[in-house]
Amino acid sequence: MLGEIEDEVNEVLIRDLEVTAFLTSQEDAWRIGALAMFGEKYGDEVRVVEVGDYSRELCGGTHVPRSAHVGLVKVLGEASIGAGVRRVEALVGLDAFRFLAREHVLVSGLAEALKVPPDQVPERVQSLVDRLRAAEKELDRLRAESVLAGAGALAASAKDVAGVAVVAAEVPGGLAGGDLRSLAVDVRGRLDPGRPGLVALASRRDGNVGFVVATNEAARLRRISAHDVVQALAPPVAGKGGGKDDLAQGGGTNPDGVPEALLLVEHVVGRRAAGSA
Repeated sequence: MLGEIEDEVNEVLIRDLEVTAFLTSQEDAWRIGALAMFGEKYGDEVRVVEVGDYSRELCGGTHVPRSAHVGLVKVLGEASIGAGVRRVEALVGLDAFRFLAREHVLVSGLAEALKVPPDQVPERVQSLVDRLRAAEKELDRLRAESVLAGAGALAASAKDVAGVAVVAAEVPGGLAGGDLRSLAVDVRGRLDPGRPGLVALASRRDGNVGFVVATNEAARLRRISAHDVVQALAPPVAGKGGGKDDLAQGGGTNPDGVPEALLLVEHVVGRRAAGSA
């Protein structure tokens, strides 16, 4: 749509139409079909600007004597400025030429780097982006599989805290929330079901940290809640979280606080276990 507008405007400019302006009454301006901007207020006497036989509208601005004096028009984009009203932004004259010159240099550079003709640059760039996204997804999948494969080792590393088997560890690899939750549930399932058990895992990702806590039934019988533990470990990582007694999770913005948060897990579990004994 914007391309069609740009083409039409430049076609009018090339025609070098005469631009004229005259004052008349509002009534006469409407009678001859002059256009007006929505929301504008006009007095009894208005200024009508005509561009050859192409345009007739109310306007109080300064204008060129002929359309060709504007030179080239390059439309940059559009934006909403109110309900049902949009604004088209464009460059004209030398500024438009300079913009197109920069675009030409950029496209030429990309074409040379990608070793394709200029008209094939968009298609080639899109192909590279698609391949990169696919590679990132595959990398995330492999990373998740690698971490999940370590569930047994994590379960075997459980510490005894006041009679509760506690796994509190930072998982490397930047797991997303869903994968971290799956890992915590997997590790919990590997703990002795006849013994109270709690799993608290944290993982750093993109400058943030996610954490998940899971408890088994025996731990919940001793009033050890995953929700309560998540609430306790959130402050050191500048985060928040919540959930149920059996599974809770959250996130924070201070990965450096992970070691302190994991130590708090053992402290909270020990206090709760001692109080329920």
